[in-house]
Amino acid sequence: MKPQAVAFDLDDTLLRDDRTLSPLTLTVLRQAAARGLRVIPASGRAKDSMLGFVRQIGCASAFIACNGAELYGPDGQLWTHRWLSAAFAREVAAFAAAAGCHVQSYQGSRFYYDSDSPYAAEYARVTLLEGVRVPSLTAHQTFPTPKMLMIDSEERIAQLLAEARTRFGGRASVSCSKPTYLEINPPEATKGRALEALSVRLGFSLSETVAFGDGLNDLTMLTAAGLGVAVANARPEVKALANDVCLSNQADGVAHYLDSLLRKEAEA
Repeated sequence: MKPQAVAFDLDDTLLRDDRTLSPLTLTVLRQAAARGLRVIPASGRAKDSMLGFVRQIGCASAFIACNGAELYGPDGQLWTHRWLSAAFAREVAAFAAAAGCHVQSYQGSRFYYDSDSPYAAEYARVTLLEGVRVPSLTAHQTFPTPKMLMIDSEERIAQLLAEARTRFGGRASVSCSKPTYLEINPPEATKGRALEALSVRLGFSLSETVAFGDGLNDLTMLTAAGLGVAVANARPEVKALANDVCLSNQADGVAHYLDSLLRKEAEA
């Protein structure tokens, strides 16, 4: 293929395990942009948690935040958004509370929670967002939010994923960005639909787009793109549905694969 755009997840796909971008990755992405490719980061992270990476990359045409609930221009200007209603978010909070699971909602650069688990502190450290504990999330949730995130053990999240899909099926997009993260977004908010919207806005062909990912929340993007590539450390079900598999995030799989595509194009 002659790629017109490249889209990629951040955590466990583009970022190494220490959540850094390698020099090789930055070089290849900038080379891709210089050759006219649209460069599109696409993450479950909120905008303010993505901006540092977007600026470090330095050549993004746009970026997808909160699993497709929000689309931003390269400088962080909000283009479109799809949010859960306050009432639905309260329903999700009540579902999590009944399951004894940590849950949080989002507004701007803050996330809100009401549990005493260690998950919030670790999440704040990793994402650089501000966590605010409230007495009751179901009572506090009076505003729409791009997503609700539940955090627990891998075993518990696997169980709750099935329960949430049954409970909220048709009314929400339910997926996992990590084995310990259960993400609930508006039904039309997926990375795949966001990528499709950007293809129209930025003028590139989905069939000439390569997308990289590792988690269940990446599947819609990988299947929407003409070439969907799973990193070697991706979930088995993601690798099974991808068109190809590249090296792991630790081995700069995205950079090596994209560089190979660009070299083949140049030689053609």
